Amino acid sequence: MHAIGPLLIKYAKRTDSGGTFKFVFLCGNSTDGYDDALQEVASRLGLLPGSVRHYSLNSDVNSVLLMADIVLYGSNQDGQNFPSLLIRAMTFRIPIIAPDFPIFKKYVVDGVHGLLFPKHNPDALMRAFSLLISSGKLSKFAQAVASSGRLLAKNMLASECITGYGRLLENVLNFPSDAMLPGPSQLQQGAWEWNLFREEIELKNGAKRNSDEHSTSMGMFSVVHALEEEFINFTKSSTYAENGTEILPQDIPTKLDWDVLREIEICEEIERVEMEALDERMERNLGDWDEIYRIARKSEKLRFEANERDEGELERMGQLVCIYEIYSGAGSWPFLHHGSLYRGLSLSSRARRLRSDDIDAVGRLPILNYSYYQDILCEAGGMFSIANRVDNIHGRPWIGFQSWRAAGRKASLSLKAEKVLEETIQENTKGDVIYFWARMDMDGVTGSNGALTFWSICDILNGGHCRSAFEDAFRRMYALPLYLEALPPMPEDGYHWSALHSWVMPTPSFLEFIMFSRMFVDSLNALHINSSKISMCLLGSSELEKRHCYCRVLELLVNVWAYHSGRKMVYIDPHVGSLEEQHPVEQRKGFMWAKYFNFTLLKSMDEELAEAADDEDHPHNMWLWPLTGEVHWQGIYEREREERYRLKMDKKRKTKEKLFERMKHGYKQKPLGK
Repeated sequence: MHAIGPLLIKYAKRTDSGGTFKFVFLCGNSTDGYDDALQEVASRLGLLPGSVRHYSLNSDVNSVLLMADIVLYGSNQDGQNFPSLLIRAMTFRIPIIAPDFPIFKKYVVDGVHGLLFPKHNPDALMRAFSLLISSGKLSKFAQAVASSGRLLAKNMLASECITGYGRLLENVLNFPSDAMLPGPSQLQQGAWEWNLFREEIELKNGAKRNSDEHSTSMGMFSVVHALEEEFINFTKSSTYAENGTEILPQDIPTKLDWDVLREIEICEEIERVEMEALDERMERNLGDWDEIYRIARKSEKLRFEANERDEGELERMGQLVCIYEIYSGAGSWPFLHHGSLYRGLSLSSRARRLRSDDIDAVGRLPILNYSYYQDILCEAGGMFSIANRVDNIHGRPWIGFQSWRAAGRKASLSLKAEKVLEETIQENTKGDVIYFWARMDMDGVTGSNGALTFWSICDILNGGHCRSAFEDAFRRMYALPLYLEALPPMPEDGYHWSALHSWVMPTPSFLEFIMFSRMFVDSLNALHINSSKISMCLLGSSELEKRHCYCRVLELLVNVWAYHSGRKMVYIDPHVGSLEEQHPVEQRKGFMWAKYFNFTLLKSMDEELAEAADDEDHPHNMWLWPLTGEVHWQGIYEREREERYRLKMDKKRKTKEKLFERMKHGYKQKPLGK
């Protein structure tokens, strides 16, 4: 009130034309004592009685705004959001006056949607107020400003709401790795589609009109009537609220009430502890031994049933193949399978199914405890965990993996296709062959020339940097010079490629693939670190894709390995179960880079890395390779053999010394009691 004192002195008094300006202050609550303070300041300023009135924000604010001709925002605090009171006033087609805070300048154009004045400048406020008044009434300029403000208020926060909701979805939802997220774009039109809400708005307005008519017929008074009656010095005491019910004092618990409640709780707790102590001291009949034995056997049986979570564990005994379904949360449980062919592989210890024998990938591979590595590896981290000491968890000649998203995309095996796969593996138990059923395709996406290749699809899925990242990682992995080509060629023969980790292969082939994958991931990771600092991931266009940096490249890595290592690739139709060989080996001759995918070469590279890890010869500070699986080389085997031989010889020497002592001194029995 001190800030707008000159405005009040000029307009809160009766004018020459006979009109009267009344100021209503919306602030605080009805119990905060604002009314007395305002009246005291008004009397000091010499204002007429009744020209200044306080109204609380915990009552019918909309009615006060509808009654107002001009709304002045008087707070001197610069907020982060546009005040909701001003948005409502603009929606009610009321001209507004506000300080020139940045939040107001962002939306309101001075002189178009409202009037802005420099804060702590009474003269500027007086000029702005005078522009809206002509002969004691609102000027035409005020009416034009009010109309423009109403149009602005309808769509003021549309753009922020839409973009904010989009960011919320990106941060909350776990999009699959094969989903194409839109890049950063600007909204072409920041307005709501009001025609979609018109029917609902009309229904609400109709219900409101009926309610108002009913209220008027019942003789109820709104806040507008109450204020107008008070302004014309009409005194009327009322102890009834707007809905006709009697106003009762608020039943808010006092400190005394909380103290009484606390005492009651303490007494109940003391009584409970005393009763438990009495029960423990009382003599109880435990029953005969037969009953105790029966209860103990029942408890052991229940404990065994709790450990035996899934009958699939027994059904898998004797099976040739087991398919591990990789998932990362409870939301993927409905997409997982049950039975002897499948077994769950959870990437989160807290998200395992309760009554199943799912494998905890974090427990088998400690690096997955770190959210950073779990995010950048995704489902490949689950495969690394299975390969880590694979004999402890998988003792079958064939192994397979499938992402939970395959069922969501309706690309998982049907019962008929599962039977065909099991029968085919039963008949052909030998041979390096990979069976896959979820093919990689990009429906509705075309390349620049209309045709999509393997590497062009990889670029689309990885922000346009797949080829360069793969080539750099491949070159670093094999220490290739710059003048040599480092991107393995992939054919354009129209066949399918594997996707969604939906494939089955012999277990030795899987271990060879994991050996290649671990070295490739380590080389790829080395490109994204600078000493001890992690650099920006170039394989994603959104923040979510950048957090899961290597995921989509690793999903396609099995295709490059299977093609150039000479594996037979067979596609199983997931619905009908038909088999079709893809990229025949005979047609690959002349295209395969077999020398880089030779098992002997990969094994020697793996042993060199293991020797370096055993000697703690780290190539860089954040070395990923030793953390993704077992570290073994010939020197470790020899050292372990020497240790076993040393322990054997020590045991033999101690035995000889004991026999020599007996032969020299004889056997003497120790005295009793010693």
